[in-house]
Amino acid sequence: MTFLVVIIALALIFDFINGFHDAANSIATIVSTKVLTPFQAVLWAAVFNFAAFFVSKYIIGEFKIGNTIARSVNENFVTLEVIFAGLIAAIAWNLLTWWFGIPSSSSHTLLGGFMGAAIAHAGALRENGVDVINYAKVLPTFAFIFLAPLIGMVVAFIITVLIVNISRRANPYRADSWFRRLQLVSSAMFSLGHGGNDAQKVMGIIGAAIIFYEKQRGIDLTFNEFVAEYIWVPIASFTAIAAGTMSGGWKIVKTMGTRITKVTPLEGVSAETAGAATLYITEHLGIPVSTTHTITGSIIGVGATKRLSAVRWGVTINLLWAWILTIPVSALLAALIYYIGKLLF
Repeated sequence: MTFLVVIIALALIFDFINGFHDAANSIATIVSTKVLTPFQAVLWAAVFNFAAFFVSKYIIGEFKIGNTIARSVNENFVTLEVIFAGLIAAIAWNLLTWWFGIPSSSSHTLLGGFMGAAIAHAGALRENGVDVINYAKVLPTFAFIFLAPLIGMVVAFIITVLIVNISRRANPYRADSWFRRLQLVSSAMFSLGHGGNDAQKVMGIIGAAIIFYEKQRGIDLTFNEFVAEYIWVPIASFTAIAAGTMSGGWKIVKTMGTRITKVTPLEGVSAETAGAATLYITEHLGIPVSTTHTITGSIIGVGATKRLSAVRWGVTINLLWAWILTIPVSALLAALIYYIGKLLF
């Protein structure tokens, strides 16, 4: 029981780190356009991060992404030690990328760590003819490493072109004033998507741990039964990510808000709306995607409407490498931590 409590605490710590690591996703454009001060922006984002709990529970009616994460590894290879090693690896990689100001994916870090530790536990990708990884759950997530930013980019490009043409004859001062107000709405929409997407990933990890623990006691729980019986888990998960967002991630705000491309209020509205639409679609499908990848693609999309050279492609390529490396590095790190733990304990 003590070990389970430690794992839940670690998961919520990861959730908090995820919040401040990903705060830039929701607030970078609204801060860089000076619509809100940094403190006002993180408070605004945090409120809607938590409000996403009510959207998932009462409007969508279930936590599909949490279920995907919990079932990403075959239950035969899930142990508390596996989950512990995965969490430690995910926390380490998140802190490292935050330190260097790299907007990597907390989602993929968590998934990579979970899978890497499970493979280390099994000693292979398959054992007794059974796959360690639940590919039906995981492969769509892998595909959306590339699809999420691409969708965000295309949708943001289209929205920006439409808005520019519709407001072509508008008074520039009045138009700017309206887009500043609209950025509050688009930022809130994106924060709802961010909370609904990312808080559920930690829910899924805690769910996998509790379902395993209950199974050892002779009680079989489905993920939905776990949510109904342990309703404090989703509440704690959404609270932790909101608290993390409140603490901000200023190094990544700089990368997202200024280094990829210079963003105006109009472009901020386009990027956040495109990012939010992508997150809502993927949440409906139950596919965990990276909010970091999604908003980065959206920012690139609005930058490309001016001219391709407006996007700093050198920065973008560096980010792409970080995205590609996140899952394998997290998996290898988790496997190493699992092996070290087996040797020591």
